[in-house]
Amino acid sequence: MKITIEKNLVEFMPETDNETQELTALWNVLVDCVQFNKKIVPVGEYVPIKNNMARFAIET
Repeated sequence: MKITIEKNLVEFMPETDNETQELTALWNVLVDCVQFNKKIVPVGEYVPIKNNMARFAIET
């Protein structure tokens, strides 16, 4: 997955079919055409040398 940051805009570009499916699933969870869209917020810390994973919560 390629991630591009430009000021306050973040772009996720899947590089495999599996990543495309996962990004589609995430999009469907976050975007609601009838109600309000949801937000993702960071949880904990991201320190690659300790654990190369970033965790986010989906606000409801």
